[in-house]
Amino acid sequence: MQGKARSGQDDVPMAAPTFDTYDPKVAAGLMAAHADGRAGLDGWLGIRLDEMWAGGLRATLPVRPDLLTNFGNLHGGVLSAYCDHVLGIVCYPVMPRGAWAATTEFKLNLLAPVTSGELVATAAILALSKRTAVVRIDVDNEGRTVCLAQGTVLIMPPRT
Repeated sequence: MQGKARSGQDDVPMAAPTFDTYDPKVAAGLMAAHADGRAGLDGWLGIRLDEMWAGGLRATLPVRPDLLTNFGNLHGGVLSAYCDHVLGIVCYPVMPRGAWAATTEFKLNLLAPVTSGELVATAAILALSKRTAVVRIDVDNEGRTVCLAQGTVLIMPPRT
């Protein structure tokens, strides 16, 4: 029952969070930083940010042979790293400049094996306060949902 909260016997739509602090310049900078050839684990994995909007993003990860297990399936650790990265990155355009996000916990439901193609993650901030954010991530591969994730990040204020 995505997008609804139970209230007694009736389904009542949840209020979508609003993000008055969305900074499109931060989003554009993050997308540019995720261009090919960058350093770090996200660069090595090949995570690309395809689209960002207030409180959400879409990112892709190509499935390569070196990311597969000996059984020919994508390693769960790759999905974990992918979701962890997306979990934090989605917060930056709505956080104060200079603040940073640190994952405190997340849960993955691995639903189906992945052997080829691309992973497409869609992340949405479900709740945001001055100190935390809760994010949901849906990961699809070739038209099917292969992973659902939800996590919490701690938002650290800018250093003064």
